[in-house]
Amino acid sequence: MHEIGLAEAILEAVEKRAAGRPVSRAKIRAGALLRVVEPSMDQAFQLVTEGTVAEGAAIDLVVIPARLTCRACGHDGSTLDPLAVCPSCGGGDVDVTGGDELVLESIETTETRDVPGNPGGDRGDPPRSA
Repeated sequence: MHEIGLAEAILEAVEKRAAGRPVSRAKIRAGALLRVVEPSMDQAFQLVTEGTVAEGAAIDLVVIPARLTCRACGHDGSTLDPLAVCPSCGGGDVDVTGGDELVLESIETTETRDVPGNPGGDRGDPPRSA
């Protein structure tokens, strides 16, 4: 299950972006060539996030297709299949590019009244008098 290594990399990026705030959701873009399976990624992410700011966070996975170009007929298109053949002519002499990216697109933090280390106060704090 290679998703564990991917989940660890995602967690590192999530923790940097969260800056100590609790995270409830992370949106990830993964290339099709990584062969990420959503249930396995969910399980891996839950395992690696135990005891972190992202513990219990949901993960939204968006799989990005790779580009496929057929050398025989010139067909150009996209594919989610890492072992794709040309859909136009059925040929196996294809160039596959992209589809290997792993990007943390966004995180959603949970609302907290006080964020440790924020001397400026939070949105819910009463205004300070000068």
